[in-house]
Amino acid sequence: MAAREQELLPLGYVHIVFTIPEPLARLALVNKRVVYDLLFRSAAATLLQVAANPKRLGAAIGGLMVLHTWGQRLQHHPHVHCVVPAGGLSPDGVRWIHARPTFFLPVKVLRQVYRGKLVAGLRTAFHQGRLSCPGTLQALATEAGFRAWLRSLYHQPWVVYAKPPFGSPSHVLHYLARYTHRVAISNHRLVAVTDDTVAFRWKDYRHGSQIRTLTLAVDEFLRRFLLHVLPKRFVRIRYFGLLAPRCRADDLATCRKALAVAPTRPAQEASVTSKPRSTWPCPRCGAPMRIVERLTARQLFLETLLAACFHDTS
Repeated sequence: MAAREQELLPLGYVHIVFTIPEPLARLALVNKRVVYDLLFRSAAATLLQVAANPKRLGAAIGGLMVLHTWGQRLQHHPHVHCVVPAGGLSPDGVRWIHARPTFFLPVKVLRQVYRGKLVAGLRTAFHQGRLSCPGTLQALATEAGFRAWLRSLYHQPWVVYAKPPFGSPSHVLHYLARYTHRVAISNHRLVAVTDDTVAFRWKDYRHGSQIRTLTLAVDEFLRRFLLHVLPKRFVRIRYFGLLAPRCRADDLATCRKALAVAPTRPAQEASVTSKPRSTWPCPRCGAPMRIVERLTARQLFLETLLAACFHDTS
């Protein structure tokens, strides 16, 4: 949160979500690294291209992207969340061009451009031999079969939608803090666990976001959970455009200059001048407690097990 706070600009942020159709999700399940990477690249390239068009926004933009691969019932549903400042730099890099308060970029145009870029990326990946087509996907292993499958994707629904803009930069920060490192399901959604079943809460968006309970067999719950394990060292939080790591510092300084706002104080400087936070107080005397050692989960388990064994023997 401290690192991201230094990058927030004093304006509204928009939230755009890019999804893929179900036939492509089946291919992605056995080609996670290739297809998920294409999903990132196609979404970023689409936003940059449409925003740079003088008929749209006519500005250079940047933002943060987070990959999610699950739905509320743990089904496989790959999509990318994009959080973007509502505006961008003019082509000459001098002026800041503000987006309209209730409109950023046309969703229909985003959908068409995004579909074209992702399909082109799939075609290139196939010709380079980077796609695997096992089992029920064997029909796609031939060039003719893969070409026909690509054509069929144009008849599938490609969903791109924009959510209402955030209220303020502080809302963006708290949203990202709880959203970026989320896993497929968190403990608070679990209702009951037995030897044979797992029950958990889920939100039914099709019926007014009602909270429902779903009970799955243990094997099915584990199967759905493991669908969302990403390839080793795959980066699921990425930046693009003005916030790309290679040019972030210079571009943010240019953005602040165009917006006529002072640069944010570095986190290191703020930590030096701010009052140091106290540690946990002792429940007996109220003095700050001193950390002697941090135990791992395995060490805590062994400590608990030994204490239980000692209690039984005594």
